[in-house]
Amino acid sequence: MSASGTTVDYHGYEPFDMADPFSAYAELRREAPVMFDDRIGYFVVSRYDDIKATFEDWESFSSENAQAPVRPMGEPAKKIMADGGFTAYSGLSARIPPEHTRIRSIATKAFTPRRYKVLEPAIRENVDVMIDKMIAQGAPGDILADIAHDLPTITILTLLGVPITRIPEVKVWSNARGILTWGDLTDEEQIPHAHALVEFWNFCQGLVVANKENPGDNLVADLVRFQSEGDDISDHEIASLAYSLLFAGHETTTTLISNALRVLLANPESYAALVADPEKIPGAVDEVLRYSGSIVAWRRKATRDCVIGSVDIPKDSGVLLLMGSANRDASVFDEPDSFDIERENARNHLSFGYGIHFCLGNLLAKLQARVALEEITKKMPTLRMMPGAHINFHDNLSFRVPTAVPVEWTN
Repeated sequence: MSASGTTVDYHGYEPFDMADPFSAYAELRREAPVMFDDRIGYFVVSRYDDIKATFEDWESFSSENAQAPVRPMGEPAKKIMADGGFTAYSGLSARIPPEHTRIRSIATKAFTPRRYKVLEPAIRENVDVMIDKMIAQGAPGDILADIAHDLPTITILTLLGVPITRIPEVKVWSNARGILTWGDLTDEEQIPHAHALVEFWNFCQGLVVANKENPGDNLVADLVRFQSEGDDISDHEIASLAYSLLFAGHETTTTLISNALRVLLANPESYAALVADPEKIPGAVDEVLRYSGSIVAWRRKATRDCVIGSVDIPKDSGVLLLMGSANRDASVFDEPDSFDIERENARNHLSFGYGIHFCLGNLLAKLQARVALEEITKKMPTLRMMPGAHINFHDNLSFRVPTAVPVEWTN
């Protein structure tokens, strides 16, 4: 039922249910490719061409709401954050030109292939240690808990010059940010997460101060140096980039690695193909991103009266772009519901967005997934899903995150 009491056909789409949204996505593409969902107050867009065009038209569809809480903050959470001096803002994803253009151009100088390449040996060493520990402990194991949980976190902390001893805190802070922004919490449930975000923001501001006093060889230090050399970026903007990177830089990659093994082991012939030929792994990573991406929906706000498809979108309307649906659109991908590690156009997926906001960290995410798959397939060629395993997913508007990926193997 809608707020007015009239019956609404949502075509099976449940905004926060990530268990298996793809059949609902398919019905939306067929029956209501642009549908207003009064439960969340967003126009929901499900076809590839419409989503790509909306991402590209940043002037008509602003990213300013990309990081806004889906459910408004309650007064208790607002007070906690105000009293704690919480003023964090998006690093890049919710900023608009010219501010976005200015900050991204500076950040891009720090996100160099050289810095990623330097990280690769450490990523490989870390995943090897985790695999060896997992094997030593014996089956069963959990890809998420044993490997995917910590590997990207260690990488992003290293990139930002943060001691890996802070992993537990960073995970708590990141979970708080994810659930406060994209979850569906009561006012009371928001309170502990609000306290966590105050701690998170204070920590990010402290990183900037620390790198001004004692510059290190890390991305925050690079940004501080660019500032000292005359680049137009403030301390607050550097801290906001750290705030965003400490979340996005590992949570989505944890999910990517988890989903990669989950999908590959559900298609054991594909896993066997990677064991036999590791050269197929980069293509497999892109197919995982298409078939089961970490982020399946992202938000925009109409800056003027617009049209998507044949539907009028009034100015100031919220728009939810279902990339997870776009990636299964048969107009772009043949047999889209089939997982094919040799799919020729898998890289056309929209899991990293499109246009000026295309994910800045996409190369690092793919690097880590590639290295993880190279080492796992080499060291655990008999890896398989636990018989009868049922994979659950966290409730969320945008992120499709498994709670565990239980596995076993033969030594």
